[in-house]
Amino acid sequence: MRNLQITHSITDTESSVVSTYLLEVARTNLIGPEEEAALARRIKTGDAAALEKLIKANLRFVISVAKKYQGQGLPLADLISEGNAGLIKAARLFDETRGFRFISFAVWWIRQSIMLAIAEQTRMVRLPMNRINLLTKMKSCAAELEQRLSRTPEIGELAEFMEAREGQLYELLGSSGRTISFDVQIGSNEDYTLIDQLWNEEHLADRLLEQESSHLAIAQLLGRLTPREREVVELCYGLNGQMQLTPEDIAGQLGITTERVRQLKRSSVQKMAAMIAAHPGWFDN
Repeated sequence: MRNLQITHSITDTESSVVSTYLLEVARTNLIGPEEEAALARRIKTGDAAALEKLIKANLRFVISVAKKYQGQGLPLADLISEGNAGLIKAARLFDETRGFRFISFAVWWIRQSIMLAIAEQTRMVRLPMNRINLLTKMKSCAAELEQRLSRTPEIGELAEFMEAREGQLYELLGSSGRTISFDVQIGSNEDYTLIDQLWNEEHLADRLLEQESSHLAIAQLLGRLTPREREVVELCYGLNGQMQLTPEDIAGQLGITTERVRQLKRSSVQKMAAMIAAHPGWFDN
């Protein structure tokens, strides 16, 4: 069995719970092959303390494997949790007499547990494990090929790189759709979920009412200016669907000097600010 290779990958650690867990695991000491064998012998006798020690010493390897399956529909915390379940099963089944390290044996159980969770929890139709494996390989190969080409690879290029048939990859992509819960957490705010980002007609109605109220207030303010002041403000700020113009353009359009435009703009803004300060609720009428 191949040894587990730990590679650097981008990890989503926005959740404070996951961040704390990663720090705790990083402080756990590793153990050597002799101690692994001794713990395995004790586990066979039902020693719960030995089982716990072997598991804790290898939690960091679960995190390393779980990182590779990010972006497939489950958050990192769930991937780690599923991987830990596989690690526990492996610890109970490990045979130290075979002569290889525990993690070389456990990595298969960790991966299987994670991939099974992805298959069962992220899709309406459960995919066979061989398809999950191929999807994971395709994603990894696509990322590697994109780095080499400095662009998104085409299906033909990806098929050649993976030594697979194009039709097989097209079929795989057609069945790779996933489901996701509306309650999944977005970002570091535990109270902010995916559904909060989706289109909401009630929120749209509130926004339209706010905009209508703002437009009415502005119209009432402009109504208290002189016609020339109002015209300058509308042109300066692009109100009423008009383009926003520079003082020079406004001066040329109105036949006045640029300095006069700036004076009218300044006096108009000051006048409107004074009206609001003096009568903060006047536009509610």
